[in-house]
Parts: sequence; C-alpha cells; structure tokens
Amino acid sequence: MEPSAAAATSSRKKRRNSSPAAHGEAKRFKAEREDEGATATTAAAACALPSRLPRVSVPLDRLQQPITLNELTELLHFAALGRTGGVSQPSWCRLHHQKNVKGVNVVIVEDLSQSHFYRHYLTLRHLRTNYSSRVTFTPSPDNVASEIFSSEVPKSDSLSQLHKENSELPKALKYHPVITKFGTQRRGLTAYLLTQEEMVGSHYPVKGLPGFEEFASTESVDSVTDSSPLYGLDCEMCLTEKGNELTRVSLVDSDGNCVLDDLVKPETRILNYLTKFSGITAGMLGPITTTLADVQAKLKALLPRDAVLVGHSLNSDLKALKLIHRLVIDTSLLYRKEFGQRFKLKILAEMILRRQIQTEEVMGHNPIEDAVAALELAQYFIRTGPRQVVENHLEELWGYTIEEESTEPPAPEPSHRFADILQTLGRSVAFSGKRSDVALDLSNQQWHNSDKEMLASFRRQTKCPFLSVLQFSSFSDHLKPCVLQRQQQQRQQQQQRQNQRVCANLRDMCAVFAGPFPAAFTAKEVKRLFRCCGPVRKIKMLNTAVRVHAEVEFKLLEGARLALKTLNGYSLQGQSIKVHRPVNESLLDLDLTLDALASDPLNASHLYAVKLKPSVAECAGSSAKVNGRTLDSQRPGATSSKITNGLHPAKASDDLSEETLRETFGPFGAVEIVVLPAKPGKRATHAYIKFGSSEGRRAALSSSEHLRTEGYVICPSLTPPHLPSWVALTTTSVVAEGDDEESTHTSSQDQEVEPMMGKLDRRLGKLFRFLPDDTLSVVVLLGCNSANGPLPGLCFMEVKSGSRGEK
Repeated sequence: MEPSAAAATSSRKKRRNSSPAAHGEAKRFKAEREDEGATATTAAAACALPSRLPRVSVPLDRLQQPITLNELTELLHFAALGRTGGVSQPSWCRLHHQKNVKGVNVVIVEDLSQSHFYRHYLTLRHLRTNYSSRVTFTPSPDNVASEIFSSEVPKSDSLSQLHKENSELPKALKYHPVITKFGTQRRGLTAYLLTQEEMVGSHYPVKGLPGFEEFASTESVDSVTDSSPLYGLDCEMCLTEKGNELTRVSLVDSDGNCVLDDLVKPETRILNYLTKFSGITAGMLGPITTTLADVQAKLKALLPRDAVLVGHSLNSDLKALKLIHRLVIDTSLLYRKEFGQRFKLKILAEMILRRQIQTEEVMGHNPIEDAVAALELAQYFIRTGPRQVVENHLEELWGYTIEEESTEPPAPEPSHRFADILQTLGRSVAFSGKRSDVALDLSNQQWHNSDKEMLASFRRQTKCPFLSVLQFSSFSDHLKPCVLQRQQQQRQQQQQRQNQRVCANLRDMCAVFAGPFPAAFTAKEVKRLFRCCGPVRKIKMLNTAVRVHAEVEFKLLEGARLALKTLNGYSLQGQSIKVHRPVNESLLDLDLTLDALASDPLNASHLYAVKLKPSVAECAGSSAKVNGRTLDSQRPGATSSKITNGLHPAKASDDLSEETLRETFGPFGAVEIVVLPAKPGKRATHAYIKFGSSEGRRAALSSSEHLRTEGYVICPSLTPPHLPSWVALTTTSVVAEGDDEESTHTSSQDQEVEPMMGKLDRRLGKLFRFLPDDTLSVVVLLGCNSANGPLPGLCFMEVKSGSRGEK
C-alpha cells in the first residue's frame, strides 16, 4: 500500500498546550525598570505552570525545629517506598508526587556544621543555590550511613504483601531478566520509560551528546503521567552514499490509527533500496518531494508535549529521523533476554499478539504494521504487569518452565531493614566512601582512599543505584595531620578552638558599634533605642576616657542592617551618633555575603519589617540627619517625646499584627505568610512577610520611602527561614580568656580551609549534575558533639529536575 500524504492531515489531533497564559496581577507601582518587570512576569508565569514534578517542602511551623536521624530516615523510606509500600508521609515535611521519584542519593559530609556552612557561605555556591529546602540537623552518635541502611521500615499490610509475593516467587522467576529489572508489581507506563542513562547506553540520540548537534528536538515536557498518550513509530531506510537514510516513516496513535505515513526523498544518491526489508522501490520514490525536514516538522506538530514514543529498537528510527525525543519506551528492552540479547519484533508479535508480521509473502516490512505491533506489545506489558507476562510466556519465549520445588521449611520472618526491602523489590543499593562499619553486604560497598577517587568511580557507573549513600571525609582528613601524633583529646581541643572562631565570626556579622552617647547613657537606654530595629542580644558599654560608646549585638542580621540604615546620624540631646560595623578580617567580604543571603532561594520572596514605637522618641534628639536627610527643624539641644521627621513612630495602638501587615503589604503582591516572632505574652517588634513571588518583595523594597512615612522600615530577609535567629548558629560557649585574638581573626588554618570548602562544593556540584532527573538528593553536614555541647549540622534537600541539573 502506498502511503497517502493526506493521512496525517485527516487524523491529526489537536496539540496539547501545557503552558497556560500567565495572568499577572495589576501592579500598584509601575516605576520598576523594564527588565525587572519582564523578569518578574516570566517568574510568575513559570510558577503558574501545572507540574507533577516531585518536590520537598517543610511547613513553616516545623522549619525552625532541628530534625534527627530518625526523621531523616522517615523521608528516605517514604521517597523510596511511598504509600504503595505502606509508608506514610514524614511527620516533619512533605514529599509531593512521590510516585515520580526515580532514586534517592544521600551525601554525608563529616565534621562540618551549619556554622561552617554560613561562615563559608560565599564559597559554597552549589549548596546555597541548588537546594530549595534546608533544615538544622541534630548530630547523631551513630554511624549515619549504617543507620540509613539498617533502619527499620514500619510494618504494614502492603509491605507484608510484597514480602509474601517475593517469598512465593519460584526460583525460576526470581532471577529472570524481566523480573530483576521491573519487579513483580503491575505499574503505569512511567515505570517503563527509558532513563537518560539508559538512552545513552542504548545509543539513543540525546541532546548535548557529540554527534547529535544537528538533530531536531521535540518540545517534550519535563514529566509525564501514567495517562500520557502512547504513539507507535517505525521507519524504513535505504542505503545511500551517506549510509542508511530515511525513506519512509509511519506513526500511529494509542488506538492504532495511522496519523502519519510518508515517503521521504533522501538527500544523497541511493545505492541500494533494500527492497527486501524496506519495501521501497525506485518507482515509489520517483515523484516524492518530501524531505527529512518536512517530516520532522510534521512530527513536532503532531505529537503532544507529553507524548511517549513506542518502538522496537527505536534508537535506529530516531537516528534515521535525526530527531531527539526524551520520552521513549523500547519494546526490545521490555521483553528482555539474558546477557543483553533481544527478541525480534516478528517473534514477539507471533508469540504474544498471535499475529503474523514481516511475512515472506509480502515484499518488505510494513512500517504501519510494525508500529502497531510495538504499540500493542507495550500496552500489553503495562496492562498485564511483568510477572504475569513472564509466567504467561515463559516457555515459548524464554525456553524453560517452572518446575515443582521440593517442600522446604517455612521461611524465616522477613527482614524490615530498609536496604533489605529495597533489594527484595529489585532495587539496587550502594555505599561509597572510606572503609567503615556499614550495615550492608560487602558486595554493595565500594571503598576509596579519597573523595576525588570516590566521585570519579561513582560517575563512571552506567546506571546510578536506586539508593546510594556517599560519605565525604576529605575535610576531616585535612584537619587530622595537625594533630596526628597527638592524643585524641588534643584533637578535640583544636577542633573546639576552630569552632569557636567560626562562631565568633558569625556573631560579628550581627554587631554594630554606636556612639558617642551622652555621658549618663546606660546599656538599658541603648537597648531601648536599638531594639526598634530588631531583637537585641547583648549590649556592651565602651567607656573611653572622653566619650561613651557601645557595642550592640543583634539576634538577627536584619537588625544590624536596619540599625546602620536608620540610626546612623541619629540625634540624642543635640549630639549626632554614628553607627558602623566592626572592622576585622572576617568581615571584609560581609557586603557580598549579605547580598548573597538576600538572594538566597530560601529568602527570595521574604521581607523583614519593623514599625517604630513611641519608646524610640524618648531617646531621640530633635535635629539630626538619617543617611543625609534632615529629621526635623527643632533647635539643637531640644528633646522631644515624639518624632515627626522621617521616622514616624507607631502609635501605641498600632502594634504589629497580621491584619495590619497584610493590609499594608498586600498591594505589592499576594502575601502568603506573616510571621510575628514574639515571646508568650509579649508584643512582636518585627515581622517576616512572605510574598507569593519575588515580584512582591521587589515592589515593596522599591517603595521603602513610602512605607517609611507610615512608620515601617524594611529590608530583604537575610536570616535563613530555618534559623530562629542568626545567633542560633553560635551555640558554643564564649572563648576562654587569652584566646580572643585567635578567635576573632582568621588564622593560617582558616585560610587553608577555604580552598577545601571550594573543592567540596565543586565535587557536590558534579555529583548533583550526574544524578538522574527526579532523584531525591540529600546532603547532610553531620555537625559534631563537643565538650561545650552539640554543634548542629545542616540537611539540604532537593529533587533534581533537568533545569536544576544544568546549574
């Protein structure tokens, strides 16, 4: 039958559009730059896209509570097994669309705490930008890697059923190539899509790989569902001067209807029509003018964005089409044979579909017939499930039968260890790191002498294990030579001093120096003045021979930033005070750090706000300039009980409340959450406002002068949401007397640590990019237990998608 060019037009389905128009809210303030407005609109549109990509989120009321090792394993159990395995959502976070998670990777970093992360925040670019969830981790005395593998999964009926099915599985099936690959459970089509690694291994055209630069690419979505449409595809080729070139392409929809069947004129001279196989003759191609580019355009127009292509050894067809398509099911890899061998499509159609194709009576293959056969083979496999397919066709396809097995004693109680359950389900588990006591079979462990060697070995794998745990120890090894010949106690003391230096540097970020104050000014009065910018942790009066100054340490980074912005140049009894930061080595890059914290993905839509109170006026002078602006025109030396100059304090009845904050900041953009940190029985002095998008925050910041007239002073959020305060990082006790100089200045060892941090971050970035899409990636800085108490660690979480993997 000669193909008809009208077939594609008559059967063409309407193309799906998964990108709804972005309807932005009306802007109250339109003075933003055009490029900022365009960026904000794009971001809003991206947020509006419906998506079933798996992702992790932590509720706000749980975010500031540290998680334990047990709670971390809760997340890992649910990510790997889900509700179908009888595992509930974790108690402290939510993993959305768990069914689409394709793997779990955990990286454990020894001897680093969250204080180290924020001390070297600028260096750790990968960690701070690629992970959208971050929570404090409680140090564990146990071997974390070992506990992950040996943790007990809660018993459930679903899990018991899985164990029962596995124990009842005949030996002939347990190691069958189909069962070991796909398990025994019947699952949706997404379970049988080829991963990118499998496509590379099977020589599929993949975007970005050498040799495929000139290939066209369909506009596939990032994620599909089990209800996405299947399309069967088959092509025929002839031998030309360039090799095998496309001469015919056929596409059928999920009902087997032909939607495209075109002959194609090769670009170069044909040497052999291969008529015996292709069915193509010189007479058929004589009048044809359709080119490869024409066919590519037709396919791209016909296929919905979530279309899944099905074919038998489909890599050859896509290469002939010079087309890249990410969503593929290959029937030659569904019906697997031992040692990588494959069944011919003709054999599968005869044995399973009971249909004769590619018969000798007909000259050449019919690509429509072959496309339909591949489609129906895939639909049968998905509908029936791998175990039933194997049992139904074990003898005729694979050539052996299930023999009666001798009666054996009852099997022991099945193991509920996490690693054992995954292996029972046919999912691979692996540990990589230095040799240690890990509760896992030795065959699943790889030991390496360095992080570099371990990472290189892990990335050489053709397929990433379903659950992989990597332990990075180079940083802790770097600290050991200094005390290698000393006692363990000396090493702990050295580590403690280093932690104290880190904590002291972090505390310095919250400190400002202020003065001169009037001679009788007290610490209590200084605190009353400065707490209008945020909660104050400590006041230290500095009485010099002539004037009185103070060191003010805030609990929040935002407090110090607003104090510089608001109180520098403030007048007290006719005397202007100066507010400035300490100057030492550790703060030389502070401005860069604060800018990076303000643009941290965790803070992108958060705003910090305070409202000035009448208590400020009691200490306020009458004539001063705030950042160069005159506050009022009263005579010098006068005092005032209220401020009528650019600092308008709130009335006593205008305390911060969620209602007033939503009313004030709502016009800038949708306000999702308002947080008013305050002790029980106390009124809130500051607030965090989370907008629906970063656009709302930008609009508010651009109108800070307008908000100032209403008594509000604002700045971007700087303290990460998982920390109740910045000084929560500095949990160790004050440095012992005599160590002050060492603790407040970067030592030679600190300078050696910075490059180590850079190497660690680059390795973590390379590992993240290697992971398959839809893999849950977890990085744990373990923290440690010291003589002065535990140093909390930090847990990063992200489900990798294609866009994040390119960072």
